Amino acid sequence: MENGQVQNVLIVGVGGQGVLTASDILATVCLASGYDVKKSEVHGMAKRGGVVYTHVRYGRKVLSPLIEPGEGDVLLAFEPAEALRWSKYLKPGGTLITNLRQRVPPASCLDRRPQAAVRYPQEIQRSLRQQLGDVRVLDAESLAMELGNPRVSNTVLLGVLSNVCEFSTEDWTSAIERSVKPQAREINRRAFLAGRNMQFPAAEEEPAAAPAQEAAASLAIADIEIRETWCKGCEICVVVCPQNCLKMNDAKKAVVADASSCIRCMLCEWLCPDLAVNVH
Repeated sequence: MENGQVQNVLIVGVGGQGVLTASDILATVCLASGYDVKKSEVHGMAKRGGVVYTHVRYGRKVLSPLIEPGEGDVLLAFEPAEALRWSKYLKPGGTLITNLRQRVPPASCLDRRPQAAVRYPQEIQRSLRQQLGDVRVLDAESLAMELGNPRVSNTVLLGVLSNVCEFSTEDWTSAIERSVKPQAREINRRAFLAGRNMQFPAAEEEPAAAPAQEAAASLAIADIEIRETWCKGCEICVVVCPQNCLKMNDAKKAVVADASSCIRCMLCEWLCPDLAVNVH
């Protein structure tokens, strides 16, 4: 980085994906490297599936925490629709890193009838590639699940981000160790290295089958986990599910009726008062 230059990184996603933790780790790396850092975040209704975004700006001297449209060096998107929403913030020649796995927001499920159309943008990856030059796409959740914990997908994405930042592997792993609980340090270290070691083809070499990969990621069957001993039978998850994926059994406990219909709107997980439901 040249003297006086400021790097602008915008990290976006939805509630529960670890956007704020990722931005904290990036800010920690920048501070440890001697940079001035400004960070601004908006999370609002994050725990109800709302949009979460954070601006991170670092350099020798940073005066404002906010990134203006067309000024971003890197856009790190944890959800593809958010990548499309925030793409105008990238400068020409900027880098977009985006997760493939969709999190369909509850507002897209206005028609509560089973199998009703969901208002969610289609062919996002193709649209992004038409707008931008450097687009790096991966299914971070699948890679995290291979490592044994789907919740470290944010650290996988940080690993990919690290390849477009000037900091060393040791800088990143040290910041991660300071930011997570001791029992989670090893899995997060492995997740970071998995993302850092990923290779992406140049834009002109991008495979023609990319839209098909996007569709495959969005159609992957969700893993809906219900802790029966935690469920008190309130039926909230069953009532709010727009796809009728859940039902009550004879013991008045919620169970999975049809996971293949799940669109990952996450309403069941977010609204369960007893934290008995997890959607992976």
